[in-house]
Amino acid sequence: MEKQLFMVPTPTKFFLVKGSAEGYSELNAFDNALLKAGIGNTNLIRLSSIIPPKCQEIEPVSLPYGALIPTAYASISSSVPGELIASAIAVAIPQSPELPGVIMEHSAKKSLKEVQEEVTKMAEKALEFRNFAIKEIKSQGCEWIVKTVGATFAAAILWY
Repeated sequence: MEKQLFMVPTPTKFFLVKGSAEGYSELNAFDNALLKAGIGNTNLIRLSSIIPPKCQEIEPVSLPYGALIPTAYASISSSVPGELIASAIAVAIPQSPELPGVIMEHSAKKSLKEVQEEVTKMAEKALEFRNFAIKEIKSQGCEWIVKTVGATFAAAILWY
């Protein structure tokens, strides 16, 4: 009997999401941030940050409960009241639609502006290192001042 290989289809679409929240614990805060981002009732499969060639950006869609969702994400949580935390994602799209794009993620105990500047620079450098001309870089993120236990989350969701 010949062994069959199962191949996961290559995503053709992507969208960006973000969320921040408080919670009972750091894990609950993370879960609540996922809910705020609109993806809390799914199973995230963490990716290594490549956007397939010709992948089109779409508006966020409602995802099926329990679906396995390919995701590149940044997240940070804290239980230090008053602490500022932020997460951001940047997507660098090359000029040629035949080439892959990159996704960079960054979280820190800094302002969203600082985190977004860093992640955008990371995305720019990733395409430069590949010698791909940059068409555009998109970035999104959120920050949170912790009340008791907080979390921030920013992600690129790959979809079909």
